[in-house]
Amino acid sequence: MNIQQNVLDGVTVIAPAGRLDTTTSGPLEEAIRKTVDAGARDVVIDFADVDYISSAGLRVLLVLAKRMRDLKGRLVLCGMPEPVRQVFHLAGFLPLFSVERSRDTALARFAAHS
Repeated sequence: MNIQQNVLDGVTVIAPAGRLDTTTSGPLEEAIRKTVDAGARDVVIDFADVDYISSAGLRVLLVLAKRMRDLKGRLVLCGMPEPVRQVFHLAGFLPLFSVERSRDTALARFAAHS
């Protein structure tokens, strides 16, 4: 798994690529933890290049969502390919997250609520 990370207009964008499963969820969880520990409170996770997500990947996101709520941070997921979106839907996770179709609309959501 490759994980790109940058800051755009004060919003941290984390963009994993590849499969998000038991093997790869650890590095993503660590990258997210370091980012939040460093003070990031507005975070976008861009799934555009993720082709598979397992329950281990879902767990990482659930932990992140809880942590962001506790810290009064904001989290938006975006760019989900249909197979990834289906996993979120079938697991009942879609209502737990703010989800946008693209990175641009996710970033616009932060700009609109600043």
